Amino acid sequence: MGGGAEVKAEDLIAAARGAAQHSWSPYSKYAVGAALLFDDGAIVTGTNIENASYGLALCAETVAVAKAMGEGRRGGLIGVAVVGPEDKGDGAPITPCGRCRQVLNEIAQLGNTDPRILCVGSEEVREVKLSTLLPHAFGPAHLD
Repeated sequence: MGGGAEVKAEDLIAAARGAAQHSWSPYSKYAVGAALLFDDGAIVTGTNIENASYGLALCAETVAVAKAMGEGRRGGLIGVAVVGPEDKGDGAPITPCGRCRQVLNEIAQLGNTDPRILCVGSEEVREVKLSTLLPHAFGPAHLD
């Protein structure tokens, strides 16, 4: 993966898996974990938090970005790992939803980065740039 004090992809994925263990997903039973890697080597994690009022649920990536922003991080995002349960679906790599792509884009644009997203499946890890997942993204620069 490179950068971020040479954090390996496996380490970032392991952090996301660890976060998924704290998921609150009693309705979907679909635990998701996310790990954000910053250019100083810091890793901030998040997990999905469901709510009985389904529309109020929070995705793992959004929780991780909120934690990072709450710690004062504004930019520096260079990598993200997203994992879901290995026993659900067809085992294909999962990608951030549209909302999470936009949330990730906000913190990435604040630091003028295009982080690599590790989309983890049961047997495959797909690596893709955020700009590929969210082309022609709207962000902070549009408001200047």
